Amino acid sequence: MVSIAVYQTVNAPISTVWNSWNDYGNIDKFPPGLRASYLIGKKQKTDVGAVRQCDFTDGKTFLKERISEYLENQRITIDIYDTNAPIKDGQAIFEFTPQGPSKTRVTMTMSFTPKMGILGKLLTPFMKFQFKKGLRGLLKSNADYVEKYSGLRVAA
Repeated sequence: MVSIAVYQTVNAPISTVWNSWNDYGNIDKFPPGLRASYLIGKKQKTDVGAVRQCDFTDGKTFLKERISEYLENQRITIDIYDTNAPIKDGQAIFEFTPQGPSKTRVTMTMSFTPKMGILGKLLTPFMKFQFKKGLRGLLKSNADYVEKYSGLRVAA
């Protein structure tokens, strides 16, 4: 399994930053590469077991993800269990750390297993580079979103 870690400091209190990620079914409101995201299955609340699908703007790529760990205002762990991206499986861990009353550090660690056997292993350095770039963009777009809408109130 390959791991990548990125972080972003957001100029907002932890509760505001948390709320932006806690709206699990509507994550598409800030990442520019997502066309849509929505909850699937019976569990319609952001918590362990909640499942969503993310559809990317290319019109082809999708991820199906499930929350496997949920610690309010601290950490969300999401398992990727179905995708047509070049990975067999993956896990994303979002950790939220207060940096004072109005700053929050979001750390995202992503681990994945590439598809395509030996070819996937050979492409891993390129994949890591691309994923790291995308994850940095995701955290930056979240920071921009939260800082722009700092009065944000999101329903869980």
